[in-house]
Amino acid sequence: MIRPEELSWQGYARKNGKPGIRNRLLVIYTVKCSEFVADAIVRQSGHPDVELVGFDGCTDNQYAVNLLISLIRHPNVGAVLAVGLGCEYVQPKWLADIAGKEGKPARWMFIQEAGGTRKAIAQGLQWTCEMLEELNGTPRKEMSLRDLTVGAECGGSDFTSGLAGNVVVGNFFDLLVDLGGTAVFEEIVEAVGLDQLLVSRGANEQAKKEIRYTYDKALEYCRQVRQYSVSPGNFAGGLSTIEEKSMGAVAKSGSRPIQGVIKVSCTPPGPGLWLLDSTPDPYWMQFGITNPNDNEGLMDLISTGAHIVFLVTGRGNVVGSAVSPCIKITGNQETFSRMEEDMDFDASPVLRGACTQNELALRVAQMTAKVASGELSKSEALGHKEFFIPYKYQEKTVAFTKRACERE
Repeated sequence: MIRPEELSWQGYARKNGKPGIRNRLLVIYTVKCSEFVADAIVRQSGHPDVELVGFDGCTDNQYAVNLLISLIRHPNVGAVLAVGLGCEYVQPKWLADIAGKEGKPARWMFIQEAGGTRKAIAQGLQWTCEMLEELNGTPRKEMSLRDLTVGAECGGSDFTSGLAGNVVVGNFFDLLVDLGGTAVFEEIVEAVGLDQLLVSRGANEQAKKEIRYTYDKALEYCRQVRQYSVSPGNFAGGLSTIEEKSMGAVAKSGSRPIQGVIKVSCTPPGPGLWLLDSTPDPYWMQFGITNPNDNEGLMDLISTGAHIVFLVTGRGNVVGSAVSPCIKITGNQETFSRMEEDMDFDASPVLRGACTQNELALRVAQMTAKVASGELSKSEALGHKEFFIPYKYQEKTVAFTKRACERE
């Protein structure tokens, strides 16, 4: 078996110095009214690297705008086509200008000015063909695991998630961090009861303070909205409480020091392990829920620059993600056998004593390198490219409130 530090592949060079593992052309609709045209352009192009994302809202939401900008700047994105109706807040020209400043081919349109549905689709398809030609000339760059940012979340958890699925991701994260790579985990609302453990893993006093504040904020949020991150499916899968689920969820972070907390749409300041906070900030605590579905969680991780995202699911899931490949991991052998066309990795052998945790982590590393080199994940092969961008309020950095200071 090749050693993890020897794994390498050819990525795509970007002018900002951050190489990507895919060369996507991102078609962005800036309001629900322009989704039909944008989607038609993507479908009629027939090209697997032409992808759709967008925001349904007509009014201002800085959280959503920041997320769209982060996707434009993402290393897996090589070109952008922004499609607007003509009267919404999020202006397609703004987005195209940002892509241009990143050195990426970009076009934009207002459907109202293009002459309506058919003419806008025809114009979009012409521009798509032109930009795909430009992307063919993207220079390549050698990459290794240390160049990757990998994000992880879990959904549809069962009793195997905390014993195998999340554990193998945590062991891989340890390996990735030790090699100089970057790992991002989220779902602070699934850390109930584990605040002392997380705080003790802070790399420094600032990191400890950020983790403490982020945990307290998430717990208060759950109390206010009377919603904790546990579901009937979790109970059916053998979990009994949010605390029990939390122990398994946090396992995916591994054991390395947590360098600090980052917010949605913000890239980690350096390599290492980072906690992503996706909970709304207290300025308007009721504005937006923390993780309405797995697709928002995956988008949040991708917005930090994650080249690849892991979705650990004991009970199984079929979704993928736009922009970055999604690798779905399960610790349940029955789930993997039943949903083998959708699930990428079976972590159950460790529960049968067929391999060690370290051996399993090495297999994940090899799979990650294969997907990074261009091999399609199961969701990519099936055409799953889900996304979800909601209204929400969040500061761009950890903004400590008086309550946090009182806790110190």
